[in-house]
Amino acid sequence: MLKKLILVAAATAAFAGCTTLRAKDPTAEPAVAAAAEKLRVAMIDPTPAALDALVADDLSYGHSGGKVDTKASFISDLMDGKSDFVNITITEQIINVIDNVAIVRHTLTADTNDSGKPGKVSIKILGVWQKQGDNWKLLARQAVRPPQ
Repeated sequence: MLKKLILVAAATAAFAGCTTLRAKDPTAEPAVAAAAEKLRVAMIDPTPAALDALVADDLSYGHSGGKVDTKASFISDLMDGKSDFVNITITEQIINVIDNVAIVRHTLTADTNDSGKPGKVSIKILGVWQKQGDNWKLLARQAVRPPQ
């Protein structure tokens, strides 16, 4: 009898966590994809209002060269032309939404004109988006150069 009671208690404890599972929001992934696309467009043709609406106040934005931007420095560099994207192409995008956080991975290729100097970039991006109110905002981003 004691053995059965212990088994029932163990099974109850094991399945208790299952009651906290939530159904996936079918609108979350398309909403994150739309926010990521708005950011791509805003990085090509930046305005403070568009960038502010898409970027979290606590942004940590890591570049492939090691520089880390805050929200203020990220927006400032785009507005001042220190970081100037002529075009951006996103490929191989994968989005995984967990509750109010989304992990977005993709490859970014772009023509740049940073501080008036033409260039090209091809990098892998990891973006962490967070749902804040009704909006998805970029909370963290890390770029790495692909293996050669």
